[in-house]
Amino acid sequence: MCAQTNITPEGPANVIETDYTVGQDNFQRKLGPFSLDIHNPVFAISGLTIVAFVFFTLALPEQAGAFFGWLRPALTSTFDWFFLLAGNIFVLVALAIMVSPLGKVRLGGMDATPDYSYAGWFAMLFAAGMGIGLMFFGVSEPISHFSSSIAEGAGAPDSWAPLAGAVGDEQEARRLGMAATIFHWGLHPWAIYAIVGLSLALFAYNKGLPLSVRSIFYPIFGERVWGWTGHAIDTLAVFATLFGLATSLGIGAEQANAGLEFLFGVPVNNVSKVLLITGITAIALVSVVAGLDAGVKRLSEINMVLAALLLFFIIAVGPTLAILTGFFNNLVAYAEYLPALSNPFGREDANFSQGWTSFYWAWWISWSPFVGMFIARVSRGRTVREFIFCVLLIPSAVSVLWMTAFGGTAISMLNEGYQAIADAPLELKLFSMLDNLPLSGIASFVGIVLVIVFFVTSSDSGSLVIDTITAGGKVDAPVAQRIFWAAFEGLVAIALLLGGGLGALQAASVSTGLPFAVVLLLGCFALVKGLLSEPRAR
Repeated sequence: MCAQTNITPEGPANVIETDYTVGQDNFQRKLGPFSLDIHNPVFAISGLTIVAFVFFTLALPEQAGAFFGWLRPALTSTFDWFFLLAGNIFVLVALAIMVSPLGKVRLGGMDATPDYSYAGWFAMLFAAGMGIGLMFFGVSEPISHFSSSIAEGAGAPDSWAPLAGAVGDEQEARRLGMAATIFHWGLHPWAIYAIVGLSLALFAYNKGLPLSVRSIFYPIFGERVWGWTGHAIDTLAVFATLFGLATSLGIGAEQANAGLEFLFGVPVNNVSKVLLITGITAIALVSVVAGLDAGVKRLSEINMVLAALLLFFIIAVGPTLAILTGFFNNLVAYAEYLPALSNPFGREDANFSQGWTSFYWAWWISWSPFVGMFIARVSRGRTVREFIFCVLLIPSAVSVLWMTAFGGTAISMLNEGYQAIADAPLELKLFSMLDNLPLSGIASFVGIVLVIVFFVTSSDSGSLVIDTITAGGKVDAPVAQRIFWAAFEGLVAIALLLGGGLGALQAASVSTGLPFAVVLLLGCFALVKGLLSEPRAR
């Protein structure tokens, strides 16, 4: 037994009696000159499994490629309804908590004050949330949906049923394409992050439990969270986080390599991608050693400045009026088509719901331990209402603006006859769009730098989070452990790229996101029960 905590609504407020020395052997080992501070079952099982996975994937790339090629469509075709239903539940639970009296609870207690300013807080949560994804899909997804809807409607490979009414109607095709894109980058992903981050922050800062995923389930499993039930939850969280990160790192390597080839003629092949992942992982190791404030926070702020500059550049030199009016028009279209997009049952658009939405939801869910724990670490002192509003609504609005600026500009160019954007592969669409703007070389170079810095930020923050989970919730574990996880994030991304490319990366996210979705649905119940025990809620 590691902790005794009263979290029942009838009990005294915030009665916290924590004694981790009882289970000290489970948390700490000293091995010669190397000091390790680990939660042995979780670290050993997850570490050895990841090592074995990397070895066999690199040793048998053809067999791995065939397996991953089968795995993703098999899972998404079977469980697409479950992913969509789970995503809807996360949104509804987050919004209900925000507007209810539970929103008055303060993370860290009634007298807690925020550790970071709004500017630093926003920078860290947004950079960790979906930086690489916005760079990769900001042009490619709106163009894909628009092109299919204007040409073929619901018969297109990536379409959904209402697109049938947009065939030949350019304006409606734009609205539908942007609504579908915003659906994947708006409320649903950020609701998943908000639920996990809020749960971790509440049970760590208000209940005195370790900052680990198992702590969320104390109201359900009680003291069993310190045994094999908790070990299984944390181990699954490690797998989900690692493969979700590997997917993002692989996508970042694909796009950075395409951009370097576009600007400097660097060949697009596995050697270049492996070198990119290796080099950027090495940079991430430096940031990991520097720590949260000196490394991750500083890189996140650099990310935000560069991303804002590129966004404002697109707005200034692109179709400015269309972007500004399109922001509100796209929000209206999103609200109009949200019921059809989020409906989990009776869908006839298998390619869209399985090929796009199910993958996205699995990807966000697999990322949620990483992003949620990272957000929790920097959110002490915020009220629950403030937390959900800032984590759910503000990043969603920024995502809408980003997609409107990049996707809307690309669609306008396509309508003007610039067919190269539609013909370019996914990883090259951003640079193809920038090539048609003033100062295209500089803008493309900034785009490559952004991808790389987002890459580094994801890697170093991810290694901090995985290390916290495998160290039993400790946030000050030895640096050697963080280096181990940062290195293996890169190795997993390399193994998946060589063992099946982008499809293998996506399959890994789906396979870990599916079981973790079940875990998070249980976590919603535990979160509400924990909030009800807080004095401000009562």
